[in-house]
Amino acid sequence: MSRVDRGSRTIAATPAAVYDALVDRAALEAWLPPDGMRGRIERWDPRPGGGFRMVLTYLDATGNPGKTSDTTDLVDVGFAELVPAHRVVQTAVFQADDPAYAGTMTMTWHLAAAGDGTEVTVTATDVPSGIDQAMHEEGIASSLAHLAAYLDPGA
Repeated sequence: MSRVDRGSRTIAATPAAVYDALVDRAALEAWLPPDGMRGRIERWDPRPGGGFRMVLTYLDATGNPGKTSDTTDLVDVGFAELVPAHRVVQTAVFQADDPAYAGTMTMTWHLAAAGDGTEVTVTATDVPSGIDQAMHEEGIASSLAHLAAYLDPGA
């Protein structure tokens, strides 16, 4: 049975605004990297069947080496499904020599109106065994916090 990691957060923005932040290159570079990392997108094709390549660099890799090199994670992300203001489904493949990081992980970002905001639920399926579940869910929560701050800087 494949592992499933999850996270969710209510964000003070409309589902359309959240969706836009999920499919905008500059926005993703700003909010997607979890705490302790910075990200740079090398390739960008924002359409179903397209995707992007992100280089995630650890600000301090001590005790937490990268998957691709000592300081980086290189991940190829495909856009499997784009449903404006409702859902973004991504496929993610890490570039790594270690087979514990092999395979395609699917990340589903589900957006649901919640009062004046949006409940964003992230579900990661087929998570590679080399990714620690607690750390991954902490990273998802961190990215969601960054998304919230990106969309509502005054909060």
